[in-house]
This record gives sequence, C-alpha cells and structure tokens, in this order.
Amino acid sequence: MVADPAARQVVMTRTARSGWRLGAGVVGLAFALTAAGAVLGGPDEVPATPAAAGALVLGADPGHGVRALQARLKAQPEDAGAWAALGTAYVEEARGGGDPSRYPQAAEAFARSLRLRPDGNADALAGRAALAAARHDFPAALRDADRALAVNPYSEHGLAVRIDALVELGRYPAALDAARRADARRPGIPVFTRLAYVRELRGDTEEARRVLELARNSASSRADIAYTATALGRLAWSQGDYDEALRQCGQALKAEPDHLEARECRARALTGKGQLAAAVAEFEEIVDRSPLPGRLVALGELYEASGSPGPARRQYEVLGTWAGLARAGGVNPDLDTALAAADHGDRAEALRAARAEWQRRRTVHTEDALAWALHRAGRSEEALPHARAATATGYRDASFLYHRGMIERAAGERAAARSSLSRALALNPAFSPLGAREARRALDGLEAT
Repeated sequence: MVADPAARQVVMTRTARSGWRLGAGVVGLAFALTAAGAVLGGPDEVPATPAAAGALVLGADPGHGVRALQARLKAQPEDAGAWAALGTAYVEEARGGGDPSRYPQAAEAFARSLRLRPDGNADALAGRAALAAARHDFPAALRDADRALAVNPYSEHGLAVRIDALVELGRYPAALDAARRADARRPGIPVFTRLAYVRELRGDTEEARRVLELARNSASSRADIAYTATALGRLAWSQGDYDEALRQCGQALKAEPDHLEARECRARALTGKGQLAAAVAEFEEIVDRSPLPGRLVALGELYEASGSPGPARRQYEVLGTWAGLARAGGVNPDLDTALAAADHGDRAEALRAARAEWQRRRTVHTEDALAWALHRAGRSEEALPHARAATATGYRDASFLYHRGMIERAAGERAAARSSLSRALALNPAFSPLGAREARRALDGLEAT
C-alpha cells in the first residue's frame, strides 16, 4: 500500500479532530486488531478505583485532562506523579484517536518522571510498560511491568500490562497464571476482562463469558458498565449471536452514548444482520474520529460489499499512511500491515511484515497472519502448518478458520477445507463482508465437485 499526500491529510485531519472518552481501567485486548492493550488511570497517589483515578487525573475529556496536567506541571515542574499521569494520558490519547504522534511525548513524560523519582516510581514504570505495549514492543512491556511490580506488587497497572505482554508474546499458560495471581492480589474489572480474554484464546468461550458477566455485575461507574458490556457484545458477535451483541452494546451505549468500541461492536452486529447501510454510516463516523487499521479495513470491505470500490480503495490507502505515521511514533505496525496488505495491498510487503512479526513473537495472531500472507503469495503448502498452529489452542475465530480452509483448498486437502470453511460460517456467518462471501463461494465449489 502506497501512502499518498491526500491519504496522509485524511489521517492527520481525522486525528486532529478526534474526540473520545476515558474508558474503564483498561482497554481490552480483544477490541484492537493486534490487541495491544493500554492501561488507563492516574498515579498511585490518587484513588485506586480506575474510574475515580481517571476522573481526578484525566477528567471526562482526556484532551482536557492533558491540558490540565500540562498546566499543573507548568506550576509544579518537579511533580513526578503528574509527569507519569501525563505520559499515561498521552498514551491513551494516541490509542483512542489512532494518532501515534503522542507516543514520543509520552516517552519523554515518563523519562522526566523517572529522573525526578528514580527509585520507587511504580507509576512511571507501569506507564512506560503500557507505552511499550502500545508500540508493540512486548518484551520491553514485560520488563517494565515486572519492574513496577517489584516496587509495588499490587500495582493494578503493572499487573494488567504484565498479562497483556505475556498474551502478546504467545505465552498463554504464563498469561493465565499471571491473571490468576493478579486476581488474588487486585481483583477487579481490569483483571476479570484479561482473564476472560486468555480463556477465550484457549477456546473456553463459556468461561470467558462467565468471567465477563462477573465483571459487568461488579461494574458501578458508567465507564466500567460500558466497557464490560462491550466486551460481552464483542464476544457474542464473534460467536455469531448478533442479537445478543446488539443488546449488550446497546447497554454499553446507554451508559456511555458515544463509546467508540461499543459503536464498533454495534456496526459489526448490524453487518451480521444484513443492515449494511446502517453499518457503513456507523463505521464512517467511527473512522472519522479514530482511524485505526481494523476499522479502516472493516469500512473498506463494507464499501466493496455495497458496490463502492472507489471509497473502499481510499480506505485502504489511508492504511498505508497510518503505518507510516505509526513507525514515526515508534510503533511496530507489522502485524496490522501484514493482515491488511495481504488482502488489500502489496502482497510482497504483507509477507515481509508477517515474517518479521512471526520472528519476534509466536502467537495465534502472528501464525494466522503469516499463513495468510504466504497463501496470498502463492505458497499455500508452506502456509498450511502456520494455519494449523493458529487454531491449535482452540481459539474460536471464524477468520482463522476461513484462512485455514482456503489454504487447505489451495493445498489440495478438499475434505479438510470443507470442514474448516463450514465451521467458519457456522461460527460467525458475517465475520467479514468479503471473507464470508468468498468462504461461501469456495464451499459451494467444493461441494459441487
């Protein structure tokens, strides 16, 4: 994908005017394309409840929170805790708006905090761990999370990012153990939601749902209610229950009417119910404010499915621009690049990016991305072991099964391909506007011969 000046201007315009609201405690791994995860909230000196910490330090509008912290630091430049809080605010502003340009500023804020308080500064260490995770440097995220927990074993931020880092490094048994330990030390919504995601990755969707319901039932703030209901809605969508997804995301939007993740969940569920025009309108508003890769791809595919190839092409061009801006902000976008480019861009670049990311970490997502990039490059025999590895944990993801089925078909394993494609469509019939259509065509062809 080539980033042209017009596409770059689209990204810069969108991120410049993007607005978003502070979420509860953590941003769930499962909502992002690459599931990086970021931790919110303020320093340990403020109340421990995530929503309370956020209200005090960042406020309802994180842009306002950044300005308030900047004003505080202008008056009190030696306040190490405020520097750590400002770094955290920058990380979340970048994540929420899809603008990575804030990450270097976050790094400098954490560095200032640590220079002012080099010892015992769990806030800055945990914040720097969240920054590393947001930049997809998961070994660094794990190191800083461990350093934060060595200072404060009960640091909610440190415990949460440690789970995130282990998940993103593909160390799923260790991630489950970390989630259980975190639950023993600091039970609450950030831990519950992470524990649910680890369970989901291991194929135990019923247990994931049970844990998320516990999290929702324990939620008291509007932000926490919206976050946990959205997590339940996303899980329902991934299992093809679009009515339940709409119900849960509707509950989330009652709590926070402009919750972007809940709106995205609603848009995907509307797609599942065949309401493409409503889904397009929803995604257009979401992408205008937060042009993250998964959202750009979803909108582009909806345009294609609706017979509008020109607008779809422009969304895919913005993806290339986003990747360039991400790199400038210190983010490694290889997984996002591999998945998007394999279907909608330069397949050679998709394979390069997928190989690079797979060398760094072995997760179900990197196995799937490498398998698909190899297949799209015409190397399906080589892709097949990676497609099987992506589904080996039991993770129930229709796109993984679709990729595996198409690779099996290309490799001549027709019975296996029929099984994988049938399972994909039975699990989530509208997992992708284009992918689901291709899966049906391939399955029809397999069954006709």
